[in-house]
Amino acid sequence: MNHSDRITIECRINGMAFQLSVSPGMPLSELLREQGLLSVKHGCCVGECGACTVLIDGTPIDSCLYLAVWAAGKEIRTLEGEQQAGRLSPVQKAYAESGAVQCGFCTPGLIMATTAMLAKPRSQPLTVLEIRRGLAGNLCRCTGYQMILQAVQACEKQE
Repeated sequence: MNHSDRITIECRINGMAFQLSVSPGMPLSELLREQGLLSVKHGCCVGECGACTVLIDGTPIDSCLYLAVWAAGKEIRTLEGEQQAGRLSPVQKAYAESGAVQCGFCTPGLIMATTAMLAKPRSQPLTVLEIRRGLAGNLCRCTGYQMILQAVQACEKQE
């Protein structure tokens, strides 16, 4: 592929405007990592593990399956954009305090999926089953998931 095959897109990443040159088949995960956003992990690269989960217009998406060209005009959030004024987001803080962080490989994707799940309007706290369903696309090999459930429940108590 030569340089003329590239497409220029405009999008917002973690609140900042970007104009980026992408190849038509480039996964969004690759583009984000090229921008230095290393929280976006290359896990399975087939949409099974959730390690590359980012929010696109508030929806959790496996960025390994999402083409970078589709990001044109979109708002993308990665873990790097969750801190405000150097302070952890409530979800990041809950994960750290509950011990839901072990090796850390899956943590960015889990935090982004949790952030999106907690942002949905609801009248009652999420049940354990709803939390499990909400995070079903994010695999973790280290924690056994109980601490992750506790982190999500701790976030709800803070709301």
